[in-house]
Amino acid sequence: MKLATFNINGIRSRLPALLAWLEREAPDVVCLQELKAPDAAFPAAEIDRAGYGAIWHGQASWNGVAILARDAQPVETRRGLPGDPDDTHSRYLEAAVDGLLIGCLYLPNGNPQPGPRFDYKLAWFERLIVYARKLLDSGHPVVLAGDYNVVPTDFDIYNPRSWLKDALLQPESRDCYARLLAQGWTDSLRKRYPDEQIFTFWDYFRQHWERNSGLRIDHLLLSPQVAATMRNAGVDRWVRGEPHASDHAPAWVELDLERLAGDAAEVATKASTNATRAGEVKKTALKKAAVKKAAVKKTAVKKTAVGKASTAKRPTASRKTGK
Repeated sequence: MKLATFNINGIRSRLPALLAWLEREAPDVVCLQELKAPDAAFPAAEIDRAGYGAIWHGQASWNGVAILARDAQPVETRRGLPGDPDDTHSRYLEAAVDGLLIGCLYLPNGNPQPGPRFDYKLAWFERLIVYARKLLDSGHPVVLAGDYNVVPTDFDIYNPRSWLKDALLQPESRDCYARLLAQGWTDSLRKRYPDEQIFTFWDYFRQHWERNSGLRIDHLLLSPQVAATMRNAGVDRWVRGEPHASDHAPAWVELDLERLAGDAAEVATKASTNATRAGEVKKTALKKAAVKKAAVKKTAVKKTAVGKASTAKRPTASRKTGK
């Protein structure tokens, strides 16, 4: 499976670019962010003709997330990040595809900071950390993919000096990301390129694309069992160089789902074997208990019979009569 995340930055205006990328790269699963369109404006028909089933959670003018699956229909499992019933932003969507649980997220930008937008960013991040822990504890194979709007380290940006006041580089933002990884998630791009700068975003100013002055803010985090199946990861940089491109390029990871299925089958076999052994042990214990109970009952019956026999043989005492 090739699973990608792509901040499309307006799905209606950049639909031709999205369709061209789908045709050329043929990813199996796509997590889209920043649709900037309400549900009714989502181009479902065009995406269906491209061979992809889709679910989406739109919002007028900004935000919005979607999950696409090639020759399949994602099965929605959650809409919206839990933890704040008053949060109306369309930033999280989750679905099951091919045995994987996939969370597509668009984390708040947080600028300008300090201020209410940055406070919201950190609060949303905290909710994600809590929910991500529950996903790990569930034991399901999980991928959390999307635009995290955080540059994890200075190595993930061309030059941090001009971005020091930006919400994407603040210590609080980076701390949240580090705490998320510490739960046991694998950052697939950094795992694949441990010593190489690799970017997913180049803004529209000062020829940042032409100069490769980029940032890495789009991440695919893998739960431990999924990380064990990772074959490759990368960025489709060519998309950023196309006319009228998004300021992001698709990031992706390749997974060996057969291995994941094999691991799941092995776990199931072990569980079945353990259950069979437990059943045999229980049967043996019950059998022993039944034999012991029967022996005790037999002994009790024998004692009762002996007692009755002894009473029957005992001579009757003669009654003395007076003269």
